[in-house]
Amino acid sequence: MYFPPVAGLPIVGEDQGVWAPVEHQRVIAKLTVGLGILFYREKAIDLEPLPETMLDEGKASQVPDISLRDNQKAQTPVIIEICHTNGLKSDLHKIIQLIDEDFYGIREGFLYDYKTNQWLRYRFGDGGIATPTSYSDLLQLDLAQFLQ
Repeated sequence: MYFPPVAGLPIVGEDQGVWAPVEHQRVIAKLTVGLGILFYREKAIDLEPLPETMLDEGKASQVPDISLRDNQKAQTPVIIEICHTNGLKSDLHKIIQLIDEDFYGIREGFLYDYKTNQWLRYRFGDGGIATPTSYSDLLQLDLAQFLQ
């Protein structure tokens, strides 16, 4: 199938598209809703959960599945990536790189493999080693509670 070019938009071929399986999106929704209740309604956390949001609004940037944003400091201290087993290595590499480069103030990054229910956490200063946990020191809560 051919899609004629439209001024200002990239040319898209028939084999390109968004990778967003139902289970992947379901996990994002559950985490965003659970964290959103704590932020918007209960005022129990100070970081706003935002799905699929650019890290840098001024230029093209990485887009984590969920960003927890400190609006006062205009930083994103916590990010969460959702993956399946085949994408685990590349998503973990993405988290480590984003945190270690220290461009956005990210201090904790989480990776959740929805096929194995495995969580990994990487923190600024962890030296490339991720820890198998879903507990956020910055939020003082276990993220896995939102997926039960």
